[in-house]
Amino acid sequence: MIRCIAIDDEPLALKKLVAYINKIPYLELVAECRSAIEAQQVINENSIDALFLDINMPDLNGLDFAKSLEQDHIRGPIMVFTTAYSEYAIEGYKANAVGYLLKPYGFDEFEAAAQRVKEIYEIRQQAMTEVSTQADDEGIIFVKSDYKIVRIVIKNIRYVEAMSEYLRIICDDKSKPVIVLLSMKKIEEHLPSNMFMRIHRSFIINLNKISEIKKNHVILDADTALPIGDNYKDAFMNYLNHKILTK
Repeated sequence: MIRCIAIDDEPLALKKLVAYINKIPYLELVAECRSAIEAQQVINENSIDALFLDINMPDLNGLDFAKSLEQDHIRGPIMVFTTAYSEYAIEGYKANAVGYLLKPYGFDEFEAAAQRVKEIYEIRQQAMTEVSTQADDEGIIFVKSDYKIVRIVIKNIRYVEAMSEYLRIICDDKSKPVIVLLSMKKIEEHLPSNMFMRIHRSFIINLNKISEIKKNHVILDADTALPIGDNYKDAFMNYLNHKILTK
């Protein structure tokens, strides 16, 4: 069952949303909330998989609330927005929503959005249960990519790049990137910290593959220059200062 919360400050809209959720056999309604603040309390005390939330709410609107939540694409709640204003659609998708229901929506539209939630939920469950990222004594990890289990030699990883819900793992011994459904946090936990460092919200590099550093970019080769993010610059420069030879 997909554990979810219905959030809307309008009583009739909330009643309709709750009724639709209860019609979907794979959705389990954990709570119905009249505000984002009330929903946050529920999330703090419960494991929640999905949110069906209105955008226009007092105190804290749905968009700001969504952006305040964990943005881990494996563990963060799956979100479907509801609103009477179509101009919020683009902002909704920027907040990683998987669905957008324009009021007054019918059950068919809601069911389609719920099905999308189910698809994302199943992909996440598969990623967490079937993908092994535990490194063995030989420095090997296994990841699930394109319906296959792929063996990766850790020392051959050049860098890892985040792309929405997926990662691109670029390796010296593979002709193309390995695409996996994982978070940066998850893979970072299983890469040796003496060999790998996160230099940007979207990049983890193999320190042994660095060719040079130039203008806030790490150069791995003639075709690969990766930016150093402001939030990661101090840690990277600290590492570099310990490696620089001086008189």
